[in-house]
Amino acid sequence: MTTSSTSERPGTDRRALLAAAVTVLLWASAFVSIRASAEHFTPGALALGRLLTGSVVLALLLVMQRGGVPPRQAWPGILGSGLLWFGVYMVVLNWGEQLVDAGTAAMVVNIGPVLIALLGGWFLKEGFPPLLLAGMAVSFVGAVIVGFSTSGSGSSSVLGLLLCLLAAVAYASGVVLQKPALRHATPLQVTTFGCVIGTVLCLPFSGQLVSDLSRAPASATLNVVYLGLFPTALAFTTWAYALSRTTAGKMGATTYAVPAVVILISWLALDEVPGWLTLLGGAVCLSGVAVSRRRPARPAAPKG
Repeated sequence: MTTSSTSERPGTDRRALLAAAVTVLLWASAFVSIRASAEHFTPGALALGRLLTGSVVLALLLVMQRGGVPPRQAWPGILGSGLLWFGVYMVVLNWGEQLVDAGTAAMVVNIGPVLIALLGGWFLKEGFPPLLLAGMAVSFVGAVIVGFSTSGSGSSSVLGLLLCLLAAVAYASGVVLQKPALRHATPLQVTTFGCVIGTVLCLPFSGQLVSDLSRAPASATLNVVYLGLFPTALAFTTWAYALSRTTAGKMGATTYAVPAVVILISWLALDEVPGWLTLLGGAVCLSGVAVSRRRPARPAAPKG
């Protein structure tokens, strides 16, 4: 089964933008859910619980749709993204955020979209469009502003910073490896098998998960289930759908909208009123995303 990866066909870009918007909204909500359950689950247990839930749901959907097994051409990308993005990224990010404050973690992890653009331009031959690079530079400045505004006087360790950097590298590498797989398999196939591979990688944390589940309150357990159902099963599928219809660089730039949406969700759901600097950073992030998604102006036709 083969899917098209063309991003310039009429009518496909709007669907890709809608799918990307769903992904951004759900990934932003994941930060709130992780914050609410992190004190009750160790990093590996939280990642395993999330991935296990997502794998079960995705596998059921794949069977119901008779999606089948991806062709062998897709497996290198599925294996790579499953190990690095679904597996390594989720564990080390959870771990890193326990050692540094949220603002510092956000600033370091937001190197990821920049790495996606660089790796995509190099390995995927997507080039380096000036508007994309300019938009990402603007958004990164916004992410730094948000990071500084939310950084507390809490702990900061070299290990925590290295873990967050590893998370950014794993995330970027996983996205770039996933893109070629989408030329040969459907978004649901790529997401399902990638999630299953990440789950298998996290199985050594099974004992921790069982222990944490026995002590965690129902609300924390429900947050883990939510993370598996929506920010994982649904959001990673809509991400793959959008990625199959645009470049890795543009999709990476779109994730710079996540900090702004996190600010809004935290404001509405947790009554965490953001300061003016946080709002400014969020606005700068969104401005950069808008610039990165713009199409270059076509040269005017010569008048005869």
